[in-house]
Amino acid sequence: MSKVRIGIIGCGGIANGKHMPSLAKVKEAEIVAFCDIVVERAEEAKAKYGNEDAKVYSDYTELLKDASIEVIHVCTPNDSHAEISIAAMEAGKHVLCEKPMAKTAADARRMLEVSKQTGKKLSIGYNNRFRTDSRALKQVCESGELGEVYFAKAHAIRRRAVPTWGVFLDEEKQGGGPLIDIGTHALDLVLWMMDNYKPKVVLGRAYHKLSQTENAANAWGPWDPAKFTVEDSAFAMITMENGASIVLESSWALNTLEVDEAKVTLCGTKAGADMKQGLRINGEENSRLYVKEIELSSGGVAFYEGASDDPAELEARAWIDSVLNDKELIVKPEQALVVSEILEAIYESSQTGKAIYFE
Repeated sequence: MSKVRIGIIGCGGIANGKHMPSLAKVKEAEIVAFCDIVVERAEEAKAKYGNEDAKVYSDYTELLKDASIEVIHVCTPNDSHAEISIAAMEAGKHVLCEKPMAKTAADARRMLEVSKQTGKKLSIGYNNRFRTDSRALKQVCESGELGEVYFAKAHAIRRRAVPTWGVFLDEEKQGGGPLIDIGTHALDLVLWMMDNYKPKVVLGRAYHKLSQTENAANAWGPWDPAKFTVEDSAFAMITMENGASIVLESSWALNTLEVDEAKVTLCGTKAGADMKQGLRINGEENSRLYVKEIELSSGGVAFYEGASDDPAELEARAWIDSVLNDKELIVKPEQALVVSEILEAIYESSQTGKAIYFE
């Protein structure tokens, strides 16, 4: 069986936490090149996930010269997603870029254009689509059980879980804080469930209320207020062309006990659904209200026979399958672009105090 030869660009947290261990479980995948500006990280990645012949680079442009590499995984800070992805596609590689698609919507649009021009596949790492509850809810939505979903909430709320490592707090590198980091996952899920990618107007607000707290309680230890240049929370109301409304809530630090990350609430004309306590469907039948809890530990349609329910592994398998067998992408770049456009509109709305209208 032929294998897909892969190069990893950026051997930091997300590469080690998701991409490389997941690809290692896919027998059709072979990681043959590792690149990082800190060459020691690339060396460590090779030792763990590569073979003796795997190559190590500190300059991604040198890696892209290897014509035998078919696929690139972009696992770098947000501000370099577009630059590296575009260069990789122009070098003849298919690209899986970590979320968000890019730091700016303009960069995301350029990525999509180059994908179309080169004919190379481009997908974005929205791995929460591959969760068991997400796949089950998507089936419910596609069956028509909810009817027309006209109101939804995208939940990405942490009480005190500010990532203090890497460049997460650096607005220049990342483009934002919890909104672009975890809010992007929740928004992607909502749009995917609704199958609605036509926003009309966005009104949003980003806050810097807790970021300057000294010696703050935090899951990963106190953050440095001087380095905390992104928002600590952000919220938005999104109105779609068809009149549907979406409320997006995101935070790394917020005084709340309602903590939900990468979850959705959907309200339709026939029924509603939420991921608050497992997966629940609610509605009315025979003049009585009902709540149905979906059993997720057994049954359901698996993407791949014998595969685990680990969303990162399923993402890797689906991606490699799309490359090897020219299958349709689960996460399409056109969809990821709309997510980036909405996120950017929220930030712009917060800065201007005005609603942002889409053409």
